[in-house]
Amino acid sequence: MSLKNFFDFNLQTLKQFLSTDLKIEEKKTSMRAKQLWQAVYKKGLDELNHLTTLPIELRNELISKITLKKPKIADKQTSKDGTIKWLIELLDGNKVECVFIPEKTRGTLCISSQVGCTLNCRFCHTGTQRLVKNLNFSEIINQVMIAKEQLDDWKEQKIITNIVLMGMGEPFYNYDNVKMAVEILKDKDGLNYGPKKITVSTAGIADKIPLAAKEIGTYLALSLHAPTDEIRELIMPINKKFKIKDLIEQCKYYLLKFML
Repeated sequence: MSLKNFFDFNLQTLKQFLSTDLKIEEKKTSMRAKQLWQAVYKKGLDELNHLTTLPIELRNELISKITLKKPKIADKQTSKDGTIKWLIELLDGNKVECVFIPEKTRGTLCISSQVGCTLNCRFCHTGTQRLVKNLNFSEIINQVMIAKEQLDDWKEQKIITNIVLMGMGEPFYNYDNVKMAVEILKDKDGLNYGPKKITVSTAGIADKIPLAAKEIGTYLALSLHAPTDEIRELIMPINKKFKIKDLIEQCKYYLLKFML
């Protein structure tokens, strides 16, 4: 029997799994799911047999059915100013980058949402690569988990204070997985990042902006790069579909929704 990967669950599906596969009685399911969720996302648990708040029989059951396996670091580069770039090899062998940028008052982690990209922006190296795949939400979250492990960032005062989806890929072309990842990032029983500590960046997928305002509700960053449609289309082909005027209107809507 193949093991389920913990990071493929959200909190609701984890509860369902504990109920149906481990036969935990209904009145204890939420408590056990919360214990496991908090141990992994708040404390950095990486071995289920270390979860001593659970009875040993339940721990053994979990070990027989769930793995906490994460992607591995294929390469690491550290600059003089303390910026760290990790090349992460996913479980399927594809690779993505995430970058930690330390500053005096905050530490920002830039994460990816796709392997490759379809947008072909002239200034972006990822745009020279073909789109290989959308990351699933666990692959997005695991970038954060790996960075937290590397920085030993499990204390109440966070080292990684801000998360930005500005790495490889266009987040709004992987909308559902980005939405799910943000929900896990914001979960107060989990990674516990406030909506104003998370930024989703877009090259200008205007028709997704209103939906993101309602369902994602974080800061929004727009890669504009040019003041006119004529110039922008030369460097960002997506502008042929979504004009600057449309983007401005949708960003105004997003701002009104976000500030409510």
